Amino acid sequence: MHEILRTNDAVLLSFAASLMKDAGIGCFIADQSMSIFEGSLGLLPRRLMVDGERVAQARRIMIDAGLGAELREDKP
Repeated sequence: MHEILRTNDAVLLSFAASLMKDAGIGCFIADQSMSIFEGSLGLLPRRLMVDGERVAQARRIMIDAGLGAELREDKP
C-alpha cells in the first residue's frame, strides 16, 4: 500500500476514498484510530493508502477530480 493523500480534512478524505472505491481501487484510511490519543480534535492527519499496483491510476483520478494539489509527493 502506498500513501497518496495526508490530510486533517475528513470531507476531503471521504471524497478521495469514494473516488478510489468507484474506480475499483483498493484503499484504506490509515491513522483513523489516532483520534483517541488526540481527543478527537482532528490535529493528527489521516492517510489514504492505495494498492501499490494502482498508484498511478489513483493519482490520475485525483488529478482529474481537481485534487492534484492535495497529493503527496510521488516517491520512486
